[in-house]
Formats: sequence, C-alpha cells, structure tokens
Amino acid sequence: MLDPKFLEEIGAKMSALLANSPVKDIEKNTKALVSGAFAKLDLVTREEFDVQAQVLARTRDKLKELEARVEALEKARSGQ
Repeated sequence: MLDPKFLEEIGAKMSALLANSPVKDIEKNTKALVSGAFAKLDLVTREEFDVQAQVLARTRDKLKELEARVEALEKARSGQ
C-alpha cells in the first residue's frame, strides 16, 4: 500500500489550493475513493516487502546448505 504520509501530503496540497472552493467535497470524495481502491488491491508496504525478501533470501541459503549436507551424506553412505 502507498505510504499514508504520501496520501496526506497530496490531501494537504489539494486542501491548500482549494481551501475556499466548492471543489472541497470532490477532493474529500477522491481521497476516499483512492484510499478504498488501494485497500482493495491488497498491497504491502515497501518495508514489509523488504522484510519478506530478506526472509526468502535466508531461506534459500539454508536450503542450499541442507541440499549440500544431504548430498554429502548420500555420497558417504553409498561409499560404504
């Protein structure tokens, strides 16, 4: 999902430009519509993505280590 600060900054800038305008309702509705659309997309934050990428990298490394150990054990066993 997009950073909430980003949406707040956009909202603040729009509010400053349209402070005394009837467009205020349109801005409010647009913000709600955009926020709802992003919520439906089931997006993740960049931080969550980065954490999961690190977990995946560690898991891949551990899998490679385990595969090497299994291979070494199989070779040792077949060599008996």
